[in-house]
Amino acid sequence: MSFPLFKEAVSRMGRPLLSVTLLSFLMSLGSGWAWSTPDCTIADSSLLSNISYYIPSCPLAPGLHLFASCSNVSDLAQTLTALPRRLEALCLQGTVPVLPADAFGHFPTLQLLRLQLGTLRITSGAFQGLDQLQHLFFEHPTPCCLSLLLPSDALEPLRFLNSLSFQGYCLNSSQNIQLPLSLSRLTLRHSCLTDLQELQGLFPSLVPGSSPTAISSPWPPFLEVLDLSANMQLSRVGVKTLRGLQLHSLRLDGTPLSALELLASGLLHLDSLSLVDTGAEKLPGNVTAYFELSTLDLGRNQIQHIGDEDLSGYHSLEHLNLHANGLHSLPTRFLSALPQLQRLNLSMNKLGPTLALPEGLVSSNLRVLDLSHNELSALPSGAFSSLPQLEELWLGGNNISNLSSEALEGLRWLKTLDLSWNQIKVLKLGWLSSLPALISLNLLGTYIENFSGRLLQGPQKLSHLWLGSPEILELYPPWPLTLLSLEVWAQSYIQFRIPRGKPFQFLESLTLQASYVLLHPGNNTVHFPSLRHLTLRGCSPGIFSTHKSQRFFPQLHSLEHLHFWSYHGGTEGLQLFGLPRLRVLELGNLDSLSESRPVNLEVLLEDLPQLEVLALSNLNLGNLSVSSFRGLGLLQLLLLNSEWALGLDSSLQEFIPQMPQYVYFSDVTFICQCESSWVGPWAARAPNTFVYGLEKSICMANASDYFKTPLLSFLSGHCPDNLELQSFLTSFTLVVLVIIFALLGCPNWSWLHHLQALFHAWWRKLGGRNYRSQYHYDVFISYCRQDRAWVLAELIPALEKPLPAGEGLRLCLPERDFGVGQDRMETTAASIESSKTTLCVLSHQALGSPWCNLELRLATYRLVAKPGTTSLLLLFLEPIDRRQLCSYHRLARWLQKEDYLHLPQRSADWEAFWEQLRRRLRKAVQEKED
Repeated sequence: MSFPLFKEAVSRMGRPLLSVTLLSFLMSLGSGWAWSTPDCTIADSSLLSNISYYIPSCPLAPGLHLFASCSNVSDLAQTLTALPRRLEALCLQGTVPVLPADAFGHFPTLQLLRLQLGTLRITSGAFQGLDQLQHLFFEHPTPCCLSLLLPSDALEPLRFLNSLSFQGYCLNSSQNIQLPLSLSRLTLRHSCLTDLQELQGLFPSLVPGSSPTAISSPWPPFLEVLDLSANMQLSRVGVKTLRGLQLHSLRLDGTPLSALELLASGLLHLDSLSLVDTGAEKLPGNVTAYFELSTLDLGRNQIQHIGDEDLSGYHSLEHLNLHANGLHSLPTRFLSALPQLQRLNLSMNKLGPTLALPEGLVSSNLRVLDLSHNELSALPSGAFSSLPQLEELWLGGNNISNLSSEALEGLRWLKTLDLSWNQIKVLKLGWLSSLPALISLNLLGTYIENFSGRLLQGPQKLSHLWLGSPEILELYPPWPLTLLSLEVWAQSYIQFRIPRGKPFQFLESLTLQASYVLLHPGNNTVHFPSLRHLTLRGCSPGIFSTHKSQRFFPQLHSLEHLHFWSYHGGTEGLQLFGLPRLRVLELGNLDSLSESRPVNLEVLLEDLPQLEVLALSNLNLGNLSVSSFRGLGLLQLLLLNSEWALGLDSSLQEFIPQMPQYVYFSDVTFICQCESSWVGPWAARAPNTFVYGLEKSICMANASDYFKTPLLSFLSGHCPDNLELQSFLTSFTLVVLVIIFALLGCPNWSWLHHLQALFHAWWRKLGGRNYRSQYHYDVFISYCRQDRAWVLAELIPALEKPLPAGEGLRLCLPERDFGVGQDRMETTAASIESSKTTLCVLSHQALGSPWCNLELRLATYRLVAKPGTTSLLLLFLEPIDRRQLCSYHRLARWLQKEDYLHLPQRSADWEAFWEQLRRRLRKAVQEKED
């Protein structure tokens, strides 16, 4: 598609639409757009603005919108030529040895550039024209030091560069790189640094006192972050190597560098120091005191014991992380030695089973305390009474079984309490009475089976609640009017016991994860008048069924986003109505192996006038036609995932002008049919739609086709460009054939048949050909799908197995012997002509099958039009009145009595039946050989 039109489509998307699940899935599609090389994905990150959990493949900074991510790049100029000029973020992955001058001059609005191009040499002026670039990343996916040559003046055009990152690259060949004055973040991860003195040669302007020439030039007065993590050989600092440097944060995670060496480095200012996974066994007290650190991160180290003597010099510390160190206890003076401490992370240590916080002075500044995964079993009375200002308390993943209001005394300002994945079975009334400011409460993974809203008395602004139980969970009122979001998990079922007229008045977000969601027999429904976001995982489709007397969701007038992922299968009774404001619909895993009927989208979506995003996964959609999307005039994004045997009806061409701006196909297997030949040209030249995934899609010719036939290859190789002309010619040919059949069937014209047969025989004899050379098969067998099991299990072995078990005949079966992608009508006609006889297996289902009728027509035509060149046998699997056959099938004058075979109804007659069938086939084959 043209990129100006694509940008217009992007700008029209407006509001953020995608949920976490849909977005994660959408980005997992990988790279690829249209059919250009290399593969590029183009998207608008404004769709992602409401995402709380998302790690994109292309790192995006806040405020960026239109971005592209390209892989397999080898020709940089060709790749960049195909991209829109107004990009704001660009990620390139591939192999490009040289970055030429003015490589990105056509992208003046680019703000983020990520290069993952292998061993790279950058020429001067490569970044010329990138006046708005703020983030520049050089990355290699594996921790390997590839060579990177960066000229000293390469970064001069980047006047507003904020972040510069080198990961997996060695800069030993580069010297005197001039850093922009605007730089605030510098990263060198997985590089070949061994000594911090090497920074002086690489970036002389970074360290003001590194050389006399740098003194007269301006340098960044204050660097926000210097990240030297994962430099496994960095073990030396050197005296005065960082003289005059001012840092807010220094990250030395995963390095063998001793923090004590920083004291002699000449570092002028440091607020935050990160020493994660450095093997430290003691607190770096001298370093903390020297720099008066405010943040110290010592996660994943080996500090198993802290003594009172180790706490000197920590008076300025505000944030301390001791995650995963194996601590068994805290010293008595711990809180009094950290008077400014606001955040303390003690998660994944061994402070249990009974929590014993250090006694001493009250810590009036601590706001966040993380004690999750500490093997705690009990919380004594007043356990947190020395922390009156605490706002967040994390106790998840412990063994706590009992909680009382006394254990939480003194936490009058607590806003977040996490008790998830504990052994709690029963809570007492008033257990939250000492937490009036509580806003968020997490009880997921506990063993509470009966939860009453009365247990939430005490907090005045509780708005976010998580509940979960391994088996069942029954919910009772009354619920706080301040509740805005509710998430409930249970393995078996969730039951609401809500009296009539007691709605969840202001609830905006609801998540239910269970096999069944039930109402108490005395309840008719549950009202959610303010619900905007509804997520259902694992629930039975009956929750939306109109056939039940108790409908769980009667009407959701305010609902905007519905995510419904069921594991029961089947959509019978599922109907989405009463959702006038629904904008985003995600349906998944509603396919049922026992339900052969495909999902009827026309019925399912008929009452969703405001729908903008539709994501469907594993629904057994069958055939998509224009009626499937009738009434969805506002649809902007369509995503189809994990569909098998999907057909795209030619009527969808009528829908092209109103097609969504974004159409994504992922893991979709189509049906190989020329009715979909319009898809390829449309996807490549769609004027208003961005189409992804067709270039990687496959199709199947029939149910037994397990080969991966590329869809686009099939359409281009087997389907003519002008489908309308082909349809006209096919229809015209069939009409002519019908007229000829009618004329040939006239008894007054019998002489014509003999004349035609003599003419064919004379012509073949004149050409030196005989009939025997034309036969590739002994028998062509025609049958319908419903009779397939009997044919494969009984008929084929009896005819095809070698003597004496069978007749040893060469059989032609359409589903086995037809090639993938061949035109079935032409192949059928050719196969019948190259077979000595034709056996038609007839039943009521076969008479209703278009293909069986076609094969019978072709066999009849050869029998009538070319007498003596073939024979025809009719095998009736069930009693059928011959008057039900069309007139040209009643072949009394052309077929002998023995050409009609009937499957016996009694087992005693089976042996005679098989003998009769074999004798008749032997006779027909022998006649053609003679």
